Amino acid sequence: MTATKQQRQRLIADWLRGGRIGSQEELVARLGLAGISATQTTVSRDLDELGAVKQRDEGSIRYVLSDRIDRTQASERLDRILGEWVVSIESAGSLVVIRTPPGSANLVASAMDAASLPEIAGTIAGDDTIFVALCDGMTPGVGAQMLRARRAKG
Repeated sequence: MTATKQQRQRLIADWLRGGRIGSQEELVARLGLAGISATQTTVSRDLDELGAVKQRDEGSIRYVLSDRIDRTQASERLDRILGEWVVSIESAGSLVVIRTPPGSANLVASAMDAASLPEIAGTIAGDDTIFVALCDGMTPGVGAQMLRARRAKG
């Protein structure tokens, strides 16, 4: 069976919502059983695009969609990711600009979106740069400082 990317990702998302998927290899195997050929690299990219993250749950690790992450866990995860993956945080005009190593901006932006911080309206991620739109009343300087403080905790 030849599946489109959207069909494959929809199937993966359904499996993540319905069960305990612990590894990318397990997803490759399940796709194979469904007649869909996919590599671990393809599945990794799909998980990233779906916003799936690994979460510890009752002693095991499983993939979950970012919209199903507990808010406290999402906030702690964001602090960790900011500490590990962010090179710089600067205010620029009406935005906050975050720099990451190449290929990492989507990971950081997804974690920021999942944390649902009240100060942040949304993010736009490129390859190594994220533009952070702040909520009304939040100045870029204060927003950048808040994110730097979270980064220091991570």
